[in-house]
Amino acid sequence: MDTEKKPLRADARRNYERLLEEARHAFAAHGVEASLEEIARRAGVGIGTLYRHFPTREALVETVLRDRFDGQAEKARELLDSPEPLDALRTWLAGMGAESARYRGLPELMVDVLDDETSPLYASCHAMRDGVSHLMERAKVSGGLRADVTVDELLVLLHALSWASEHLSGDKGLERLVDLVFAGLRAS
Repeated sequence: MDTEKKPLRADARRNYERLLEEARHAFAAHGVEASLEEIARRAGVGIGTLYRHFPTREALVETVLRDRFDGQAEKARELLDSPEPLDALRTWLAGMGAESARYRGLPELMVDVLDDETSPLYASCHAMRDGVSHLMERAKVSGGLRADVTVDELLVLLHALSWASEHLSGDKGLERLVDLVFAGLRAS
């Protein structure tokens, strides 16, 4: 049995791309709980077409975010070569925090899927988790990061900061919160 996906017809490919573009706009404007019906309508297709391409909301969110999450995992790998491990970790956290804050409701969704192996977001979230875990270990070995901080604690803090930054005015809200929390993460 052939398990490879057949390439999409040109019209189906256009529908797919329009759905993704409208989902990006809707998630940025209304959060990850934006109306799927409205996304389909704005893309010029029916809700059935949306569900043929993306059987669940999480599948649509994962597709929209996959490149961003893969980019964050790659950024973590690049930062492993940084001469300042603690600064590298802080840089990654600020970048990931900005990505998480881009779509309202994303931090909560990411926390929920970290333990749900059936979620389409699971693999992407764990690739990022692995990347930051390596950055953390380098920062601990260098003596810059407290030895008792776990990756799960750090990610929950990051998601909380992303959520909190939605409620602050100014462009530097998240940066300020990361700096404040990071002061408490430094080794004594």
